[in-house]
Amino acid sequence: MWLPIPGGISTPCGFKASGINAGLKLSNNPDLALILAPEGAVCSGVFTKSYSRAACIDLCKMRIEENSGEVRAILINSGHANACTGDLGLLHSLRATKALADQLALLEEEVLICSTGVIGEAIPMEKLLIGLNPLIRDLTSSGGSNAAKAILTTDLIDKQIAVEALLGDRRVRIGGMAKGSGMIHPDMATMLSFISCDAGIPSDLWSQMISKVANLSFNAITVDGDTSTNDSFLAFSAGEPLNQKYLEALESGLLKVSQHLAKAIARDGEGANCLIEVEIKGANNSTNAMQVARTIAGSALVKTAIHGMDPNWGRIIAALGRSGVSFNLEEVSLSLGPYQLMKKGIPLTFSRKEASLYIKNKMNGEYLVDDTVLISLNLGKGSGMGRAWGCDLSENYIRINADYTT
Repeated sequence: MWLPIPGGISTPCGFKASGINAGLKLSNNPDLALILAPEGAVCSGVFTKSYSRAACIDLCKMRIEENSGEVRAILINSGHANACTGDLGLLHSLRATKALADQLALLEEEVLICSTGVIGEAIPMEKLLIGLNPLIRDLTSSGGSNAAKAILTTDLIDKQIAVEALLGDRRVRIGGMAKGSGMIHPDMATMLSFISCDAGIPSDLWSQMISKVANLSFNAITVDGDTSTNDSFLAFSAGEPLNQKYLEALESGLLKVSQHLAKAIARDGEGANCLIEVEIKGANNSTNAMQVARTIAGSALVKTAIHGMDPNWGRIIAALGRSGVSFNLEEVSLSLGPYQLMKKGIPLTFSRKEASLYIKNKMNGEYLVDDTVLISLNLGKGSGMGRAWGCDLSENYIRINADYTT
């Protein structure tokens, strides 16, 4: 039903975006982005649960709640997380959003800000303020690509998508962009993600849909087990009201976009060579299934085994055992790609050489096309299912993060 189309966050009707180099980082890459939603838009968000969160998180949450989701613009800066900077963090966020609101003729509470980059570093405010005028001037319906590039930090690629579908006699579009590469873990994995949709949904219902979608996408990925101070997922709904009978179809589109972006983040993990997908069936319920999937996807021993192309299935079962979900080992079946390694708790004979080659071929696969190592478990207890995504853990991850600020 939902077909991919060219574009990203600014593709749905009425949305505009831009991204420029404002000189915030020591590079020639874009580092300041803006998303502008049409009049009547509502915004919902899911944010980090970290107690070390940046001031922009609290500001976004407050404005969404107090303004019933009536938001028109999101300003995003990269290079500086503006987290753990004392009172300066909030002052800078307030100053930036007020300046942008004034230039766009909006109310301050209609403007949000997201920051990403090095924790403990404040935004170079004078450069940001000077950059607002060209940023606004560059706003277009085709500016999503520039915006997607401007929010990156250690990412190797930009992450964006647009899809459309006919819901009744109406064409609906959903666009999205995200960033994230390291400091990724479930519970709002460092990541920023944004979605736009040109179908109007009531604010409370939209919030429910976005929360549900987040749990099945951005909260189902991990790279290194570290949750960030700035994780944010913000989603716009704007346009003519959608007939209630198409809500389920719309939610499937939101999930398609969110999971695409989430998997792109996991695949772009710092030093990663492949995407790992953990598929759980036969759990008592979906909550338990997701808990198991996340635990296995986040296991350092599983991730290093995949990097070493070692079909050491004992590490997978060990991670299952510490997931906090009860099961009967005699009912558990396990497969690695096409190779079944365990059936009803009994280890099976398999070719380690062929299983290792399966992993190797995925690690050499074309980027984001055929590079997913699939781990499948059936707990044999119920109908609960869940999926989570991660990546292999390589020596290069250590090199990247050891030298991050030096």
